[in-house]
Amino acid sequence: MLNRESVETVLDDSRPLTIIPRDQHSISHKEISENAMKVLFRLNKAGFDAYLVGGGVRDLLLGKKPKDFDITTNATPEQMRKLFRNCRLVGRRFRLAHVIFGPEIIEVATFRGHHVALDTEENTESSASLTGDNGILLCDNIFGSIEEDAQRRDFSVNSLYYSVADFTLRDYTSGLKDLQEGRIRLIGDPDLRYREDPVRMLRAVRFAAKLDMTISDETAEPIPRLASRLHDIPPARLFEEALKLLQAGFGEITYRLLCKYRLFQFLFPLISRNFTQNRDSYMEQMIVMVLKNTDQRLRNDMKVNPAFLFAAMLWYPLLEYAQKITHERGLSYFDAFSLAMNYILEEQCRTLAIPKRLTTLMRDIWELKLRLSRRQGKRAHKLMEHPKFRAAYALLVLRAEVENNAELQRLTHWWDEFQMAAPPHQKKMLTILSEDNHVLAARLKRRTSSRENV
Repeated sequence: MLNRESVETVLDDSRPLTIIPRDQHSISHKEISENAMKVLFRLNKAGFDAYLVGGGVRDLLLGKKPKDFDITTNATPEQMRKLFRNCRLVGRRFRLAHVIFGPEIIEVATFRGHHVALDTEENTESSASLTGDNGILLCDNIFGSIEEDAQRRDFSVNSLYYSVADFTLRDYTSGLKDLQEGRIRLIGDPDLRYREDPVRMLRAVRFAAKLDMTISDETAEPIPRLASRLHDIPPARLFEEALKLLQAGFGEITYRLLCKYRLFQFLFPLISRNFTQNRDSYMEQMIVMVLKNTDQRLRNDMKVNPAFLFAAMLWYPLLEYAQKITHERGLSYFDAFSLAMNYILEEQCRTLAIPKRLTTLMRDIWELKLRLSRRQGKRAHKLMEHPKFRAAYALLVLRAEVENNAELQRLTHWWDEFQMAAPPHQKKMLTILSEDNHVLAARLKRRTSSRENV
């Protein structure tokens, strides 16, 4: 990673700056995206300062492969657009430049400065910040120096700068020390930074889980008492954050940290209201199991679908509400189940704006799961032809394992065998199933008759 003894420390504007020379850190430009290097070199050639920053630098130092490469510069978004023909400007809250290279997008941000009061008559959107009544930063297009930019970043481990001008590493916030000691530390006053953007609480948990680090005491302390501020975040943004939290390969540990810091309830209120003291209910076991399976699939480079994850997590709240409607309204279970799906999805989307393309898949999975026990005649083959059969079957397997229910396990084994069987054996299985149903029906009829004769 780096040799702490070889670090040169200087002072700049009364703030410590640690500079790591090229031969004393582990980052090689060969590990950096070729397109990111093009952007960095062109900015330097045009007379601008430019640095690789954030998670890309952090992951390279940790020996990990970065997911993306972000750049920061003293060039303004408008100057970026003039310099790069393949550039487009995005964002209102944070004005950014996206330099597009086919499927790869290099995100470039101008150095952020400290907040100033907005004079609506003199300042424009490109040079001002706006804060809402709840303290959330609504607009932040104040440009400044690299020193100010470092202080404006969220966590110290994300505030490390790599220069291609001299291939040095710059640290303004003691991020290198935190990275070596495995500590997630928020830059600045935690209360203020969380109020500016409550999503930072979720990011603290995500980085702690992803990097196998601990959240420092001063960074962790305000989270439980400020967690309710997530209500101020648009559901669409929370949905995107939920995917990053639960579908990044560290879902199980992330879930436990979200519960520890009382953040989970503001993402999934339908689930958290049914939490038990020992965290051993069917619902809670299902959540842990589906997150473990998701983590395993991601480690094996297998695809995952958020629709299945959410369908599994909300399965028991759905069952509970369907049973409630059945008893209260005297409806058939299938009618009650349909109404319950509407309610569960509507309530969950109040906090996480799950897109319709996913809620449609969730409905398909739930409905198909309910029909898996009705497999007589041609139904079994028709069920298997459904595009979401594998997801419904996977949910059945999870439920059978969670509940340790003999009937569910028999149904799971039957479907497992039926999927693998050759057509003649499938026909035999369906014949046996039909005969068993006739026997059960006859027994039920005899019991009913004997009761009537008593």
